[in-house]
Amino acid sequence: MNILFVCSRNQWRSPTAEQIWRDHPGLVVHSRGVSPNARRSISEDDLQWADIIFVMEDRHKSRIQSQFGRWIANKPIHVLDIPDDYTFMQPELVEELRRSVRAIPELESLHL
Repeated sequence: MNILFVCSRNQWRSPTAEQIWRDHPGLVVHSRGVSPNARRSISEDDLQWADIIFVMEDRHKSRIQSQFGRWIANKPIHVLDIPDDYTFMQPELVEELRRSVRAIPELESLHL
């Protein structure tokens, strides 16, 4: 399963999520940002590749929908509601990501 994590600048939240699950069996995980100033900006190829997309905030989902609407027509996009209050691999961020992602029914069988 290909999972894409998205935040604003691909600096703290989405790279932390990628780090947490990058070695999980059965998953291929990437992270991107919606900002033009992101370390790795989201593209049509990323969206085509992803089976599931996780965004940190509603505004990330809105931006993806407005910019790439046709590429995500049938893709599940889950908003994790994680604010930009953390740094890379901060323990509180790691715990918040784990808790939020585990709550997604589509992933229960993967034992995240």
